[in-house]
Amino acid sequence: MSDLITADLIDLDLHGADRHEATAVLAGLLAAAGRVTDVDGFLADVRAREEQMPTGIEGGIGIPHARSAHVTAPSLAFGRAAQGIDFAAEDGPADLVFLIAAPEGGGSEHMTILASLARKLIHADFKTALREAPDAEAVAALIKQNLPS
Repeated sequence: MSDLITADLIDLDLHGADRHEATAVLAGLLAAAGRVTDVDGFLADVRAREEQMPTGIEGGIGIPHARSAHVTAPSLAFGRAAQGIDFAAEDGPADLVFLIAAPEGGGSEHMTILASLARKLIHADFKTALREAPDAEAVAALIKQNLPS
């Protein structure tokens, strides 16, 4: 199985006028890495999930996610957005955005990733390390050492 996240799935200067544009940028990284076969189809699945309940959580975090027929392997893309992007969290915009992509038949894999990530994001030191990491390789290493493989 391929790594959940690699440096090429990280954008440390993520921009987007809204959560849909920012998610599209991250989905583009997944597609470029061969992990998403149809960006528009995948984004439609992400939007459908987002309509059920916003994916912004307290502390400046956005975690859009979906199971999709357009995903080839469980994957995580990450973006750091200095300007913040509205993911409808009660405390304001997200500067840390995690896009979880799981294959449609992936069972509970994406929920396991989501739960593990949510548990780590409670810790201020983990969020600070993500915000201060000097490059994509450092972010990938930090996430890999803190999430189950």
